[in-house]
Amino acid sequence: MTGARAWHICFVAQINPVTDALVGEWLSLNDVAAQLGIPAGRVKQLLRDRKLLAVTRPDGKNAVPAAFLDGNQVVKGLPGTLTLLFDCGFGEDEALRWLFTADDTLSGTPIDAILRHRRTEVNRRAQALAF
Repeated sequence: MTGARAWHICFVAQINPVTDALVGEWLSLNDVAAQLGIPAGRVKQLLRDRKLLAVTRPDGKNAVPAAFLDGNQVVKGLPGTLTLLFDCGFGEDEALRWLFTADDTLSGTPIDAILRHRRTEVNRRAQALAF
């Protein structure tokens, strides 16, 4: 097994079509690297460290939700929320579905709330899911 193949198996999950539709806009790993101004290898490190989340889309390409980037940086607070979701037992697809599903108590989706600097509120809701 090659290193590239092992990386894909370990750090990129297959997404289902319902979650794919919820997310909307996607960026390839090369697009993420370009937008962040970092080498592609550093994007892979962000994925291994779970600071970002990528999935294999139905078209077979690996991608990151565009909403996870704010200009030339990862959305502030997103890595902590991802860690919390994974610690609560969420898989990649489940975490994406939760982040992009509307929540009336947040007046939008959790990712929208994180973008509006309401990550503490989002994290409280995520923690409650673990119990």
